[in-house]
Amino acid sequence: MNVRRSAATLAVSAVLCVGTAPAALADVATPSPAPVIPSGLYGKNDPTYDGVWRQSFALLAQHTVGVKPAQAAVDWLVGQQCADGGYASFRADTAAACDAKTMLDTNATAVAVQALKALGGQDAAVKKGVDWLKSVQNADGGWAYVPGSPSEASSTSVVISALAAAGEKPAEVKSKTGKSAYEGLLAFQLGCSAEPAADRGAFAYQPTADGKLPANADATAAAVLAGLGKGALLSPSSSPTDTPAAALACPATAGDPAAAAQGAAGYLAEALKKDGHLTALTPGADQPTPDTGNTADAVIALAAAGHKQSAAGALEWLKTNSAEWSKGSPAALGTLVLAAHATGTDPKAFGGTDLVAALNATGPAPQSASAKASDQPAEKKDEKKEKDSGSNVWWMILAGAAAGMGIGIVLSGRRKRNQL
Repeated sequence: MNVRRSAATLAVSAVLCVGTAPAALADVATPSPAPVIPSGLYGKNDPTYDGVWRQSFALLAQHTVGVKPAQAAVDWLVGQQCADGGYASFRADTAAACDAKTMLDTNATAVAVQALKALGGQDAAVKKGVDWLKSVQNADGGWAYVPGSPSEASSTSVVISALAAAGEKPAEVKSKTGKSAYEGLLAFQLGCSAEPAADRGAFAYQPTADGKLPANADATAAAVLAGLGKGALLSPSSSPTDTPAAALACPATAGDPAAAAQGAAGYLAEALKKDGHLTALTPGADQPTPDTGNTADAVIALAAAGHKQSAAGALEWLKTNSAEWSKGSPAALGTLVLAAHATGTDPKAFGGTDLVAALNATGPAPQSASAKASDQPAEKKDEKKEKDSGSNVWWMILAGAAAGMGIGIVLSGRRKRNQL
């Protein structure tokens, strides 16, 4: 999850580098005024690239632990929807109608659908969102972050998860050429002929220019949920079994989403064994660094696939090492809450951190009794030091402008982003 927003931002910057990059460069050179944060929005950082995403994860996480969100928070999310059902990453002026210049976002729409479906009482908004997602399905059955762009596995997966959460049957959601959503997704999986063999079962974000499929942890974790027909919101009992994840069964069962998901889970489990967490090579770094966001995503994916014991080491690593990464970030805190809940772990005692109280403190006070003042952290966070997982996106925009379309694939291959 964490990477997805970053990779998406990179892709958009690459696509629009002629018009967008110069403005981005100017903004970096000349500090812009502090963003005005809407009262119903979670998080204090600029919401331009992740407002809907982080709001949706915050609401999903609160719902998961029985916290009733502030009505203002729900209203803010509903109010971001365009008349046609789609969502942009963030709209500062919702009084203005969406038009051709509004950059609609399949990821934002999909996660908003999941959040609103879970909360209940928003059937009209959910249906409009689902209908819009269906309307922008690519001919190959998949989806892109920006409608009209080539399909990629991460966006295809998050859309499939939203469709499943909304009660749709992804295998029956077909493009105008008759390709199903699952056909679009499974085209990105590395099969039994992939080398090295350790990459078999993984999913690529997109093919490289020469048609190769590089393994991508973000896309793989998202594809596990999609292949199983599940969204980000799980319960500890959603997978009654608890067995070690296994490598992709070869010869693979072609066209079987559930089998593909299990093969992807096997790849994630093996990747976690070395360090207890996933790693990523970020721009400017000489060596791979811990990838906290994708590690959390992998824990959720493995739990969904019935392999909690394969996720146990990574879960313990997150308890010890996720505090700085998640500090003040609604999306990151929400993801950790979902990971804890999916594995039957208490999110209020996560490595010494009360994730629920920390999440509640990033936005309007919830309605439920569980959000009383005594649940809030004793010390207020220093907003100048707060690092929302999706706020630091300028380096990605610069990278996209400098290297063009190809870098979106390279950097998405590692690491989607720090989730806005």
